Parts: sequence; structure tokens; C-alpha cells
Amino acid sequence: MKKNLLLLFIPSLFISCENKKELELQNREKALMVREEQLADKETEYQSLVLFRDSIIALKDNVKVGNEHLKEWPKNIQGIWNSKMLCRESNCNQYVIGDQRNESWQFLTDSTGIYTNVLSNKKLIRVLKAKYIQDKIQLEFNSDSISKNKTKINVVLDDIQENVIKGTQTITGQDNCTARFSVELTLPQKK
Repeated sequence: MKKNLLLLFIPSLFISCENKKELELQNREKALMVREEQLADKETEYQSLVLFRDSIIALKDNVKVGNEHLKEWPKNIQGIWNSKMLCRESNCNQYVIGDQRNESWQFLTDSTGIYTNVLSNKKLIRVLKAKYIQDKIQLEFNSDSISKNKTKINVVLDDIQENVIKGTQTITGQDNCTARFSVELTLPQKK
């Protein structure tokens, strides 16, 4: 009789342990998912803060000191332009001659000066410091000090017409590799 009771008790002990382990695993998975969501939220917040900081730096650099007036984009340049870029030369691994890129460039003026936002799929990807000197636009971007991939972008737009702006973009990447793109900006077609 004792033997039979013992045989009934041992399997129920194993089942109970297995259920307990399964429950612990489920609880750990839930906790891990919560932590992953919190991490993703923090990463999103961090990226927005980096973009905000970069835009503040770009704006601050455009403020003129003393009696000089703040510059504005001419009315024919202000606004959003479609960009078409074509890689013309490169010694960087991530850029190949013939690569094409399409973005939107937004030329903005506010109380701090002029700057250009670069947008991809309506999302801000970088803020370029801007100078407008004698019918030539100079734009510049430097990745922040904590970025893994150090990048410097210089853009010179020196062929400015009523509905088309053309120039060159030079990207300097890791190990001082460089890639040059021809840039053509056009106004979006009004529907």
C-alpha cells in the first residue's frame, strides 16, 4: 500500500515542478519583453534628443553677433525641395559610383538664422548648418561626438535657378574615405 502511494506521489511531484518551471519561464519572458520595450523607448528618446541638440547647434552657429542682421533664405529658395543625388566618385565601402539617393530638403529661416533639414520618408535625418553667400549655398554637417560612425558632409550649391538648384555633396567617412555626389534639387510638382 505504501509503495502504491509513493508511486502516485512521485509523478505528481514531477508535474508540479515542471509547471513551476514553466511559470517561471513565462514570467521571465514577460519581464524581458517589458525591459526590451523600455529600452526601445529610451533609444527613441535618445535619438530625438541627439537630433534636437544638433538642430540647436546648427541654429546657434547661424546667429550673427553685433550689428549684423540675421540672414534669411530668399523667398524663391525657402521651403521643401526634392533632392536627387548621384554618386560620381567614391573610395568608401558604403558608397558605390552610380548610387542614387532621393530625399527632401527643407530650407528654413527662423529667429536664429538659416538652416536646412534633410528628410527621408517625412522623417528628419539630419540638420545642415547653412550659409548663403553671393548666390552660393554652403551646407555642412558633422556627426556628433558620440556617434559610432564619424561622418562629415559638405554641400556646395552654386547653380541656383528659379526651379532647379544644382551642386555637389562631399561625404567624408571613417578612415577619411570620401564620396562625391552630384546634387539636383527641384520644386515638387503642384497638383
